[in-house]
Amino acid sequence: MKDFALVVIGAHFGVWLEDKINQFKNDNILLVEPVPYNNQILKKNFSKRSNIFICENAIFSENKIKKFFFVKEESIHKLGKHWASGIGSFDKQHILNHRNKRFLISEEDIGEIEIEFIDFDKLVQKYQIKSIKNLQIDAEGAEFEILNTIDFTKIDIKKLQFESKHFDGTFFEGPKLKFIKEKLTKNGFETTQIDKENILATKRL
Repeated sequence: MKDFALVVIGAHFGVWLEDKINQFKNDNILLVEPVPYNNQILKKNFSKRSNIFICENAIFSENKIKKFFFVKEESIHKLGKHWASGIGSFDKQHILNHRNKRFLISEEDIGEIEIEFIDFDKLVQKYQIKSIKNLQIDAEGAEFEILNTIDFTKIDIKKLQFESKHFDGTFFEGPKLKFIKEKLTKNGFETTQIDKENILATKRL
């Protein structure tokens, strides 16, 4: 079993993680990213570092092969938003719901693959994770499904940061988010809204 300093579910292609990766350069790091072209960049940049593990599974609440949707690489420039490469989801409509007058995404911009979805327990087993110092989750609407299945009595997690803006649907927060906040409190975490999109949960000493 291994202690991990950083586990990122939804690592994109790592550009926004460079500071943290460098901070934990001597510790175990797990980067989870199912969008194919992002995963390839992660492997190209980090595969030679023995402390960094790269996972191409999608994390969800069940273990099964199912369709995964993402913005096609060739559509990124056309859409004019670099962050579009980070939108991958089990729900095609979630991606289409991002459409607005400045982001004209359509069906033709969305690719799909059959991919292995695994739950958090299986991720822990796959990489023999004993503890996590920092867990980050940015899974485009799958945050509830992931957090709802984590058994905090089985694994020691010190800090947990997750995107909250899509918790109850695209750009909607509601009862599911309230439920997870209550679950975190019951498991000894203090939650803080660090910006309009993200929540930090810190384990009380």
